[in-house]
Amino acid sequence: MMTKTEVIEILNQKHQILYDWLKSHPNEKWPKGPEGKWNTGEHIVHLIQSEKALNRAFLVPKFYLKYKFGTNKRDNRSYDQIVKKYQGKLADNPGVVADISKKMPIIKPSNKTSYINKLEKQQTKLIKRFQRWNERDLDTFLLPHPLLGRMTIREIVIWTAYHTEHHYKILKSNH
Repeated sequence: MMTKTEVIEILNQKHQILYDWLKSHPNEKWPKGPEGKWNTGEHIVHLIQSEKALNRAFLVPKFYLKYKFGTNKRDNRSYDQIVKKYQGKLADNPGVVADISKKMPIIKPSNKTSYINKLEKQQTKLIKRFQRWNERDLDTFLLPHPLLGRMTIREIVIWTAYHTEHHYKILKSNH
């Protein structure tokens, strides 16, 4: 099981790789992407939306999380197990788009820096909120994921690190 410190390290690492790539990615390519697919900016907006939703979930009182989603009764999944399950769900549901990202703003080269800053802000907020939880509660309380079902708080933050890597890999290979 990854410790809280290890989760934060991998979250920071995956985001930094993405930020480094984005900062060197030409501004004129920001609103461009493969036909029928998200452009670079839309990928970043999706990550912002995803992390913003998770940040809001961190503000929900624990008693309500327990009432609404129950508590964990199994062993935590590892990073590799979460990745494998997510990749399997994506393969089983080609073309799936997160509900929060079905309506995208217009992406312009002039908003590149703004969106990168918004993602950095959500990441910072996520780490601060994650750090406030004790190790036991991270493995006890559950949150729903649209594809993966109920996940512990620790697992969903681990998934967020992979989710960032997933979008980075798409961007790197197609944009």
